[in-house]
Amino acid sequence: MKYKLCQTDIEMVDGDITTLDVDAIVNAANSQLSHGGGVAGVISSKGGPAIQEESIIWVKTRGPVSAGEVAITSAGDLPARYVIHAVGPRQGEGKEDKKLKNATLNSLKMAESRMFKSIAFPAISTGVFGYPINKCAKIMLSTAKSYVESGTGLERIVFCLFGEEAFSVFEKRFIKIFPDQ
Repeated sequence: MKYKLCQTDIEMVDGDITTLDVDAIVNAANSQLSHGGGVAGVISSKGGPAIQEESIIWVKTRGPVSAGEVAITSAGDLPARYVIHAVGPRQGEGKEDKKLKNATLNSLKMAESRMFKSIAFPAISTGVFGYPINKCAKIMLSTAKSYVESGTGLERIVFCLFGEEAFSVFEKRFIKIFPDQ
C-alpha cells in the first residue's frame, strides 16, 4: 500500500523491518537503549554487536533517552545504514499520546538532519510497553502526514508492520488519513 504526498512516498508493508534497504530503520527502544527483546532484540540480533555497543556508548556519554526522544547508531550488518532508536511511551505513564507523537516526529527530524532519503518505522510502543495499536496507527500516520505536508527532503517513509493483525489496524487508519490513495 502506497500513497504519494508532495514528493514523498508513504508506504505500508507487512514484514520484517530488519530486511528493508532504507537509510534508517526506527527501533522501538527503551531509555537505556538495552536491546533485549521485541523489535529491539531482533534488530540487535540480526544487526550484530555494533548496534548494542554503540547504544551503550550513547547512554554513557549522553545519558538515558527520555520517552519521545531519539538516539542514532549504525545498523551493523543490516541492509539499512542506520538505526534511529525512538523511545516510545509505556502505557499508563502519562502523556502517552504526546510522547508517541514526539518519538515519531523526532525520528523524522533526525533522518532529515542527516539528509536521509528513506526511513522505516515499526508500530512503536505496541509490544511490551502496552500502547494500543489503534491509537499508535492514528498518531504515527497523522504525524508523518503533517511532517511531509510541512516540507521535507524525505522521499520514502515506510511503516513496516509485523503480522496480519497489526497490518490490518494500520491499513484501516491509512485509508482514513490518505483517502484518495
